[in-house]
Amino acid sequence: MRLDAVTYTQIAMNTERFKQRLLDKERELSETITRLKDSARDSGDAEVKDSTDDATSSESTSEILQEETLASQTLTQVRDALQRIAAGTYGKCAVDGRPIEAARLEAVPWAALCLEDQEKLDKATHAPQGGSTL
Repeated sequence: MRLDAVTYTQIAMNTERFKQRLLDKERELSETITRLKDSARDSGDAEVKDSTDDATSSESTSEILQEETLASQTLTQVRDALQRIAAGTYGKCAVDGRPIEAARLEAVPWAALCLEDQEKLDKATHAPQGGSTL
């Protein structure tokens, strides 16, 4: 599905709105990462009573670190989108230069790929490579 020039023009006209949303998300993610780092440090500092407490503390720390990793990855994508705005390439697919669907940018303003190319990437990333999928 190709978008016409009018749709891309609408995206370009809304760049300031997308930029503000991205800046808000950047701030939110930075605060979240700081909070998660503090939580991970605090859970690691907790006084451990026995092996069950130790296991629970380790599991909690692991979950916090996973959440922090996801937030950090999203923050990188948000910052990349802000760079695309500065470069004048925001709203264009990084693979083929086609316009990214307006609805996709509304849902995920940091999207770098059009839906078609994102689906191809997801399919390739999740395709069984042989062996167990567990």
